[in-house]
Amino acid sequence: MSEITNAIKHLCEERGISYDSVLKAVELALAAAYRKDYGVKISPELRSRAGQNIKVKFDPETSNIEIYDVKTVVEDMPNNIEDKESQQKDKNLDFKDEKINDKKLVVDSAEENNKERKFNPKTEIQLSDALDIKSDAKVGEEIWARLPQPEGFGRMAAQTAKQVIIQKLKEIEKNTLFEEFKTKEHEVVSGIVQRTEGRIVLVDLGKVVGIMLPEYQIFNEKYNPGTRLKFFIEEVKMGAKGPEVILSRTNEEIVRKVFYLEIPEISNGLIDIKRVAREPSFRSKVAVQAVSENIDPIGSCIGQRGSRIQTIISELGGEKIDIIEYSDDPAEFITNALLPAKILDIKFKETENEKSALVTVSPDQFSLAIGKNGQNVRLAAKLTGWRIDIKESSSDKVSKDKASSVPDDAKKLEDEKSLDKSKDIVDKENLKDKEESGKNKKDLDREKDN
Repeated sequence: MSEITNAIKHLCEERGISYDSVLKAVELALAAAYRKDYGVKISPELRSRAGQNIKVKFDPETSNIEIYDVKTVVEDMPNNIEDKESQQKDKNLDFKDEKINDKKLVVDSAEENNKERKFNPKTEIQLSDALDIKSDAKVGEEIWARLPQPEGFGRMAAQTAKQVIIQKLKEIEKNTLFEEFKTKEHEVVSGIVQRTEGRIVLVDLGKVVGIMLPEYQIFNEKYNPGTRLKFFIEEVKMGAKGPEVILSRTNEEIVRKVFYLEIPEISNGLIDIKRVAREPSFRSKVAVQAVSENIDPIGSCIGQRGSRIQTIISELGGEKIDIIEYSDDPAEFITNALLPAKILDIKFKETENEKSALVTVSPDQFSLAIGKNGQNVRLAAKLTGWRIDIKESSSDKVSKDKASSVPDDAKKLEDEKSLDKSKDIVDKENLKDKEESGKNKKDLDREKDN
C-alpha cells in the first residue's frame, strides 16, 4: 500500500467520508492543474477538439495519471456561433421590414431560436470530426481522446490543485452530513444546548449544530447552556454553510421516545403506545395497551411509587402526563380518556365529515370533565379522534334542587322561631326598663316633697 493510499484512508477516517469521493476530488484537482499549465499550450488543431473538458484517471498505488479529452458526439452544426447569431439578426431585421404581423413574426422567430439547439465545443464534438478519431463513432457516444502526459506541474498549477481539493473535500463533507441527518428526519435525537442567539436556540448534535426556532420551543422551559435534552428533527435542508437541522421540543414523538427509553416493557414490545395527545408544557395523554393479559400497562408505566413516570415528567420539563388504557370500543376509550371525570352516558353520531360523541355527566363532574380552560376534553378529543360534547344530566340537577329545597324550608322555620324568641326577649326587657324608670320617678318626687 502506497503512502498516497494511506493518506487518503486516514483522511476518510478523520472526516467520515468515502474513499471513492476523495479519489474523485484528487482527479478533479489534477484536471484543473492540467488545464492551468497545458490548456493554452495545445496546438490549435488539437485544441479545437480538446477544449476544456479534461478528465483524469489517477492510480494511487502507482501514482500514474491518464489524461483524456471527453466529448459527446452530436450531429454536424454550424461551428461559428457568432456568424449564426449575425445571420439570425439579419432575419429579424427582414421580419421587421414586413408590414403585416410584424411584431408577431419577430416573437415567433425568437421562440424558435430559443428552442433551437446550439453547439457547445467544450463538451461536444461534431460527427464529422469524431469519425476522424474513431471510424465507427455514433451520435450520443462519448469519445475519450488520450492527451499527452505532462512531465510535471508548475507552482501555480499545484496551488490550483490544492484549492480544488480543499473545496471539493468541504463539499463532500457537507453532502455526507446532509445525507446522514436526512435519514434521521422525523426522529428524536439527544443534544446539548450550546447557546442562544436572540430567541433562537443552538444545539450541539455532535457533527452539526441544530437550530430550534421560537415556534418549536416550550414557552416556560429554560434552555441553559450545557443542558442535555431530547429533540425532534422537524426538517433537514441544505444551506449555504452546510446542512441545517431544524429541531423541536413540542412534537408528540418526544413523548413516545421518552416512554420507549424509560419503560422496558415498551422497548421489549410487551406494551404498545397506541396514541399520544399533547399540549406542550401543560399536559399529555398517552393511550397504552398490553400485548398480554398478564401485564398491567398503566402500572408498568407509572412504576413503583411513581418512579418511572416521575423520570419522564422531569425529562419533559415538568409536563403532567395522564396514562390511560386503550380500547377498541369507542365508548370505553372515551370514558378512559375523560378520566378522572365519571361519565353517565355516551351517544354517538357519525357523518361523512366527522365523528361526534355527546357525553352526559353529573353536575358535580361537569367542570372536571371539561378541565381547566377546556384542556381535559380537548386532549381527549385529540386522543380518541372523536369530537366530544359534554352536557350536564338534567335529572340529577332536578333531584339536587329538590333535595336542597328541604333544608332551605327548615332553615326558614328555624329563622322565624328564633325571630319570635328575640322579639319576646326585647319586649320583656322594655317592660322591665319602664318599670324601673317609673320607680325612679316616684323616688325623685318624694325627695322634693321632703
